[in-house]
Amino acid sequence: MALCLNASVLAQSSAKTRPAPAKVPAYSYGQSAAAMAFATDLAERRNLDPAWVRQQIAAAQRLPTVIRLMQPAPSGTPKNWAAYRARFIEPVRLRGGQRFWEANRDTLARAESEYGVPASLIVGVIGVESLYGQHTGNFRVIDALATLSFDFPASHPRAAARTEFFRGELEQFLSLAERTSTDPLSYLGSYAGAMGWPQFMPSSWVKYAIDFDGDGKVDLFNSQADVIGSVANYFKAFGWQPGMPTHYPVRLDPAQRKDDLDTLLAPDILPSFGVASFTAKGAVLEGAALQHTGKLALVELENAGAPSSYVAGTDNFYAVTRYNWSSYYALAVIELGESVKAQLPWSPSAQGVSPASAAPATAAPAPAPLPAPMPSPMPQPAPPP
Repeated sequence: MALCLNASVLAQSSAKTRPAPAKVPAYSYGQSAAAMAFATDLAERRNLDPAWVRQQIAAAQRLPTVIRLMQPAPSGTPKNWAAYRARFIEPVRLRGGQRFWEANRDTLARAESEYGVPASLIVGVIGVESLYGQHTGNFRVIDALATLSFDFPASHPRAAARTEFFRGELEQFLSLAERTSTDPLSYLGSYAGAMGWPQFMPSSWVKYAIDFDGDGKVDLFNSQADVIGSVANYFKAFGWQPGMPTHYPVRLDPAQRKDDLDTLLAPDILPSFGVASFTAKGAVLEGAALQHTGKLALVELENAGAPSSYVAGTDNFYAVTRYNWSSYYALAVIELGESVKAQLPWSPSAQGVSPASAAPATAAPAPAPLPAPMPSPMPQPAPPP
């Protein structure tokens, strides 16, 4: 006890004689000629009060943390599907997903009926995006968007395109706040400016968010019904086809020629091959996959030095990637939703029915544990990489 007291006294004495580190004053965008010129132009194009727009952007602060987080991953960083999957298909999210589904069972069923989007997919998205509302972000949205609009890291290979993207999002955000008579400085979100349980960027909020609880307003922070309906509406807008699986198991013929594999992988996640062409190039399908009438993509998931895993992605798999341009993200969302569904008290799996005898909602049975890339830096609607 005496030793602890003495150490405390010494620390206090030392603190008195040692000057505190100087605080670096926050940089606000009222000091930026480019930001103020943007504000004036935005106000004119959007028919907004110029003084109000300038005041909001002037209040935005540059966030060095946001700049750092937006830096691209170091070259050569291996992707690892198993590690990525394990971050999302885990007990906390599974329990949270079950609670969310049970609490919103009727609303999820209504969304599935009206939009054709499976409840499992909606639940998977919300779980990956924000852990069912637990992690919606602590950055002021206007700070994040202004930082990325006027100080996007120049070292990024797509810095110019990203800058334009975020300036468009800042414009949409301020227009939304003005139209809904809300304070732009009050919104909190991700370091990329995504908001609410579904982590919608402002442009996605404007285009796809809906009032699904009928209270006359759209609220993606507090209305779980609005969140559910908006996610379903998003996928419908991006071409979700009711009843089509998202993907099928696939394996590669050991005798497959390298140039055939390269041809199959060239379109990446874009479905480009009919079943006949797909299998002729050495991709082996079985069962229901052979009856698929649409196009397929050979989706590769790297395993950090181990052999890659593959799935045959359909147009619905591609639709899921419109939420986040990553095949790893898409499969994690799908598998989380299906895993939550399987443990629901009323599900066939929970009642002892073999999964093989139960009709899949979004996908054919997945291949054995697909051993995962690091998470996308923008777990929300984003421009192409």
